[in-house]
Amino acid sequence: MAEPVLKLEGVTRRFGAVTAAADVNLTLFPGEIHALIGPNGAGKTTLMALIAGKLAPDAGRITFRGRDVTALSVAARARLGLGRSFQVSSLIPEYSARRNVMLALQARAGHPYRFLFPVIRDRRLTEPARQILARVGLAGRASVPSAELSHGERRLLEIAVALALQPAAFLLDEPMAGMGLEGTRTLTAFLDRLRREAPILLVEHDMDAVFALADRVSVLAGGRIIASGSVAEIRADPEVRRAYLGEAAA
Repeated sequence: MAEPVLKLEGVTRRFGAVTAAADVNLTLFPGEIHALIGPNGAGKTTLMALIAGKLAPDAGRITFRGRDVTALSVAARARLGLGRSFQVSSLIPEYSARRNVMLALQARAGHPYRFLFPVIRDRRLTEPARQILARVGLAGRASVPSAELSHGERRLLEIAVALALQPAAFLLDEPMAGMGLEGTRTLTAFLDRLRREAPILLVEHDMDAVFALADRVSVLAGGRIIASGSVAEIRADPEVRRAYLGEAAA
């Protein structure tokens, strides 16, 4: 079996008396979509922040591409190929969709934030940016400031920015949020293709999308993974149904 691209071993994080992540073990393998689900307050956001490097664990180890990254910063993990898209946007609101992607392309090339350079006419950046925006369905919105995009369009732009970094793995936090039915269908099909480029750890509340995409599903409740397995196994698990799926169906 292939080695995991991402591996968490006994990862724990406490906030005072509250344990937001409790001895979490998790793996992400090449070519797969591993979905992380759970009710609000289950610890999903904390766990994604720990993986990305925004938070440091109190215990445990995080390995990415065979390297211990537990003590590395967000930027260092990004340089190693960890691409991320979070609920809280990191886009520059006044910059166009194209310019946001171009900044990511500059960062990947090792020349971030060269504001005085006429990058807007540099085809080494404009052409890849055009192609990336076309991939996520934003070709016609390239000149629009990100602040003027719809919520769903900003989610797509976040994914475009992550794509520009050519990551070895994606962390996607609720990419379907704010999407209409057609947008969700389009993005689901896109993510299904994207796994061929890099595996995806997906946090998502849209269970139709999760069950359509995921090779494996892990369920968080109270900071602990209470179940992990195939879609069929998770659907049939009585503890999961009590902790999450039953709640969603109520």
